[in-house]
Amino acid sequence: MTKILVIDDHPVVLQGCRRVLEDAGIENIMLASNLIDGFRAYRNDKPDVIIIDLAIKKGVLVGLTFIRRLRVHDKHTPILVLTMHEDPMIASQSLRLGANGYILKDTSSVDIIKALQAVRQGRPFLSHTVASAIAVMETKGRSNPLSGMTLRELQTLELIAQGKQYAAIAEELHVSYKTIANTCSQIKAKLGVKSLPELMRIAIDHLPEMAGQRPK
Repeated sequence: MTKILVIDDHPVVLQGCRRVLEDAGIENIMLASNLIDGFRAYRNDKPDVIIIDLAIKKGVLVGLTFIRRLRVHDKHTPILVLTMHEDPMIASQSLRLGANGYILKDTSSVDIIKALQAVRQGRPFLSHTVASAIAVMETKGRSNPLSGMTLRELQTLELIAQGKQYAAIAEELHVSYKTIANTCSQIKAKLGVKSLPELMRIAIDHLPEMAGQRPK
């Protein structure tokens, strides 16, 4: 009997997924509203497929990190990302880190089941709009723009990727607001961007690639 684990911090989404899966004849469904409970359910019950949202509480970097860490322990359990983020950078990074499928939350129930069946059988599945956007992006080629960042700059970017503002970042890193503002100005200058949302996009896309390569 197929066992499905769904991880999402929105109760409405969890219940919606349950209905879609039950309508498809799947009865063994586990629901988790946070990543700690999700990993516990994975470890205890060994699901056949994991369906996960990326933006759990602290932004998509947390979901991406969960995928990367799970793949350290488990190379095979299919992971299907179900998310509202159609940014091809985020989708591409999810796949590089080990996700097997990437679909949007406005996907029809029919396509959700198709995606589930595909990844269960070892085939990738992408929402059409996301697949097209990734194809366009990949033809341009990219390198990691964070390779020259200092440890403090990378720490700051991690917190920006979680959606935190300057004051909260300063408090977490135990420095002044002015220090964080100056750090962010330096990062923007290095990356050639002007806004916090642009920094967030770059951090989400490239920070997981830096794992194990942080400057000391």
